[in-house]
Amino acid sequence: MAENISVVPFLCYSGSMKLERAKNARQNLLTGMIYKIVLVFLPFLGRTVLIYTLGAEYNGLNGLFSSIFQILSLAELGVGEAIAYALYKPIAEEDTKTIRAILNLIRKAYICVGGVILSAGVCLVPFLDKMIKGGYPEELNISAVYLLYLITTVASYWAFGYRSVLLNAHQRMDVFHVTGIVVTAVLHLTQIAVLLLTKNYYLYMLVLLATTILNNVILYRTSKRLFPEYVCEGKVDRETTEVIKTKIKGLFLFRVCSVSRNSFDNIFISMYLGLTLSGIYNNYYSIMFAAIQFMSLFTTSILAGVGNSIVTETVEKNFSDMRRINCLYMMIAAWISTGLLCLFQPFMKIWLGEEMMLPMGAVVLIVLYFYLLKMGDVRAVYSDANGLWWENRYRTVLEAVLNVVLNYLFVKKWGVCGIIGATIITLFLFGFVGSAVILFKCYFKRGLMVFFKDHFLYFLGALVIHISAYGVCSLVPGEGIGSMMLKGIVCILIPAVFFAVFAVFNADVKDSVLWMKRKVFGK
Repeated sequence: MAENISVVPFLCYSGSMKLERAKNARQNLLTGMIYKIVLVFLPFLGRTVLIYTLGAEYNGLNGLFSSIFQILSLAELGVGEAIAYALYKPIAEEDTKTIRAILNLIRKAYICVGGVILSAGVCLVPFLDKMIKGGYPEELNISAVYLLYLITTVASYWAFGYRSVLLNAHQRMDVFHVTGIVVTAVLHLTQIAVLLLTKNYYLYMLVLLATTILNNVILYRTSKRLFPEYVCEGKVDRETTEVIKTKIKGLFLFRVCSVSRNSFDNIFISMYLGLTLSGIYNNYYSIMFAAIQFMSLFTTSILAGVGNSIVTETVEKNFSDMRRINCLYMMIAAWISTGLLCLFQPFMKIWLGEEMMLPMGAVVLIVLYFYLLKMGDVRAVYSDANGLWWENRYRTVLEAVLNVVLNYLFVKKWGVCGIIGATIITLFLFGFVGSAVILFKCYFKRGLMVFFKDHFLYFLGALVIHISAYGVCSLVPGEGIGSMMLKGIVCILIPAVFFAVFAVFNADVKDSVLWMKRKVFGK
């Protein structure tokens, strides 16, 4: 029986289960960091080549179709996550029979999901023109491109996608990272070659389809090698089925909320402001998303460890650990958001020119959007580890509905800034405050004031760092690469100085840093 459940080093909780956490954590972090670098650099290079060879409209079209298929993927209902949650207990108990039955269930579910997405996707073909303001490249058959996207999405479920749930449940993120490094490199380097040699967008899309299948095949074969004892057979008992159904319902609503926050934003921009502005916004969002992906290395790595700790440790210990993790995590968030605030515009000007830049007000809102997202990440890990998706159902519905309504109202008056502002409002009210209320009510069972006080102080500290760094960066002369590098150094040093001061004079920060050192270095 495989025992490798991975967490980051500072989350090596003690317990009776035979888990090589520290060892797996180190290899997860190493492979994860390499993967994130590849995931940031190669898509950026590919996006640059796409814009300069085919134009900004094609970039906007990529963003629009990606958003549409995120919505269609709601058909997945959170099946993968819910079943991964259901696997935690049988994996811990080495119950091979139950694991096989659950694997059989998800195989059948993924076949159905692919069919639903295919059917729903075909039904949208007649309405594609209405989703784009100002038209699209005349030489392009928009329906053919859309169908290529559709086939690629369906292939991600039908081409052995179900086996990857085993890797998720065992938190073998190193497998995902190594596979991702190889497949991402093949995908983007091949797409770049296609663009430079042929400028053929259809071939560009066929490469995406081929590498999607390649990714699934590699994960399938690796999963078979690591867990040969797991085959699809048997039937899940009634009690487990009911648990999975409940989790799926909650996860579906959670996914609706996430889609309304991201995908509908892009669709509204395309419908009301046009493909070009949608592409410009996507350029900024892709950089912010790269930062999100980097930080997700920590949150995805700790999920199984937190789930294990919830089973083996007291609520009080988990609350103390959450505060410490949250403190360290928000320091990283403040560091990265400082860089986004000070370097977004200089980078965009060098990369694509002034005509492809958003106003500074929109940049400030994007940075605030990023920081608010990170405020909820650690809390979300504890919520997910407790499987509180169904308990969050009303909150997620309210956030989704209000976000769509505000998008519609604000885009007409404030354009892109209105779209981002609508997301910030709903994210704070429901994504941060509302979800925290539910976690503390259902699991920690204590008052929220300590949690909210922590985040208020973190936000004030981040604000001081942002203002200080931006003020110093504004004094750096020039607009070229050398100037941007100097600003980058400022963005590294100023937060470092503030954090060093906080670690000396703030007891909570000092305790969190010392706790991390003990977990990582054993002292």
